[in-house]
Amino acid sequence: MKLSQKEEELMNYIWQADETYMKDLIDAYPEPKPAVTTIATLLKRLTNKGAIGFRAKGHSRAYYPLIAKSDYSTSYVKNMITTFFQGSSGRFASFFTKNIKLSKEELLELRDMIDDQLKASDK
Repeated sequence: MKLSQKEEELMNYIWQADETYMKDLIDAYPEPKPAVTTIATLLKRLTNKGAIGFRAKGHSRAYYPLIAKSDYSTSYVKNMITTFFQGSSGRFASFFTKNIKLSKEELLELRDMIDDQLKASDK
C-alpha cells in the first residue's frame, strides 16, 4: 500500500488515537488547520485504499486503522530497499551507517541488535 505524505500524516493521528472522529483529527493538526473538505477527502482516500475503516455513531463516523503502523513501516522500508538499493539490505545498511549521523552509542546499539539477530538465527 502506497500512501501520500498527507495520507501518512493523517494516518499518524489515527494510529495515535486508535479510534477517532473527524473533529478530533482536525483538532490534532497544528495551525493553520486543514480545511474540513481536505480531511474528508483524505479519509475517503484512506478508506478506499483499505488503510482505515469507520463505524457510524449517530451522525458521525468513528475512524480506526485497518493496518498497523508497524506493518506499514515494514512494507515502506522493504519498498525503499527494493527501489533505491536494488533489493540489497546490505547496501541499505551501508548507506544508512555512512550517511546518517549516528552517535557512537547508536552504532553500538545497532551492533548489539545485529549480534542478537545472529544468535537467534543460530538456534
